[in-house]
Amino acid sequence: MLDLKLLQKNPELVAAALKRRHSPVSMEVFERLDTKRRGLLAEAEALKGERNRISAEVGKLKRAGQDASELMARSAETAARIAELDKETEAVKAEQENWMLTVPNIPDADVPDGLDEKDNVEVRRWGTPAAFDFPVKEHWELGAALNGLDFERGARLAGSRFTVSWGWAARLERALMNFYLDFHREQGRTEILPPFMVNRKTMTGTGQLPKFEEDLFKVNDPRDLFLIPTAEVPVTNLHAGEVLEEDQLPLRYCAATPCFRSEAGAAGRDTKGLIRQHQFIKVEMVYFSHPDRSEECLEEMRRSAETLLERLELPYRTIVLCTGDMGFSSVKTYDVEVWLPGQNTYREISSCSNCRDFQARRAGIRYRPKGGGKPGFVHTLNGSGLPTGRSLVAVIENGQQADGSIRLPEVLWPYMGGMKEIRAEK
Repeated sequence: MLDLKLLQKNPELVAAALKRRHSPVSMEVFERLDTKRRGLLAEAEALKGERNRISAEVGKLKRAGQDASELMARSAETAARIAELDKETEAVKAEQENWMLTVPNIPDADVPDGLDEKDNVEVRRWGTPAAFDFPVKEHWELGAALNGLDFERGARLAGSRFTVSWGWAARLERALMNFYLDFHREQGRTEILPPFMVNRKTMTGTGQLPKFEEDLFKVNDPRDLFLIPTAEVPVTNLHAGEVLEEDQLPLRYCAATPCFRSEAGAAGRDTKGLIRQHQFIKVEMVYFSHPDRSEECLEEMRRSAETLLERLELPYRTIVLCTGDMGFSSVKTYDVEVWLPGQNTYREISSCSNCRDFQARRAGIRYRPKGGGKPGFVHTLNGSGLPTGRSLVAVIENGQQADGSIRLPEVLWPYMGGMKEIRAEK
C-alpha cells in the first residue's frame, strides 16, 4: 500500500507511475473520494465548533435562570448531523482504503519501461548451453521413459496440472530441496516452516488480496482460509503488527513449502509437464531490511539464486523486468532464467523483488531507530531460491545423455546417496 500522504501531496507522481505500469487504476477516483472526505471532515469540524458555542450559551442561560430549550434543541440537531457526517466520513474512508489496496507499487526509476516480457532487459548471462549430438527430449519424455514422472496418474488423482513423482524423481526433488536449504543456512538465513494455509488478512498483507483472489485456492470453510501460493505470504506476515529493533535488521529467512496456484490467468500455457503446476514445492527467501539497505539486500538475494544454478552447472541469464511485467508489490524485480534444452530457450526459475515499504505498510511492520524517534516501516524483499519442480526439469534436460540416462550435477551426488546418473531400471 502506498503512503496516503504521498497520494494526497504528489498525485502526479503516482499517476505517472500507474501510466508506466500500464495500470487501469485511475487517480481520479482517489482525488474524488479524498475531496469528498475532506469536505465531510470540514463540515463536521465546523459543526463541532458551533456545538461548543451553543453549549457555552446554554450554560450562560441556565446560570442566569433563563429558558435554554431552543438552544438545546438546536444543539441536539447539530449533534445528530455530526453523527451523520462521521458515519459518511467512515464510509468514504473505507472506500478510499479499498481503492488504495488496488494500487500497485511505484517502479524504481532505473526499471525499464515496457509493456510485457518482450521489453525485459538482460543484465547477466552465465554458462554455455550444451551442444547435443542426438535428438534432445523434453523433461516429460525423459521422466516418463525412466518411470519417474507420472502425469496420467496425477491427472487421475486430482485433474490436469498435477503430477505423481516416483522413485528417483521424488528423491531428486527432496535432494534439491535439502541442497537449497543447506545453502541458505550457510548464507545465514533462518529456516522457517510456516502454515500452508493463511487467513484473508495475511493474504492482504502481502498484496495477493484483493486483486488476485481468482488465482488462489480458497478453502471451503467458515474460517476464510487460503492455500498459500508461496512461502512469501506467511513468512512476510510473521512480523505483522510488530515493531522490530533496528539492530535486528536485516532479518533473513528461508522456507520450503508446497505452493498452490489456480493459474487462472494462464489458460492454455505450459499444459504439458512440470513448468506450470497447480501444486509445487519452492524454497523462498524473505528479508526484512532497513530502508537504507534494501537495494543491497536485493542484489544479495539475486546473487544467491544465481549461485545455486552455478553449483548445479545450469546455464542461466538474469533479466530486469520492465514496468509492464513486474509484480504488483514490487519496485524492482530480477528474474533468473535457466536454460532448458528441450524448449531451446531460457525459462524463469527465480524471481527476486524489492517491495520497499509497500507490504510493510499493509501489514504494519515497523522498526524502532537506534537513536530513538518515530518508528518507520521496514522494507520487505522476497526471492525464489529455488523451486524444486522447475529445477528438476532443468537438471534432467541439461543432463540427458544419448543412451537415455541422465547425468546428475556433482553437487547433488551426496544428496542422492552417491548416485551420479539416473538410468532405467532393468
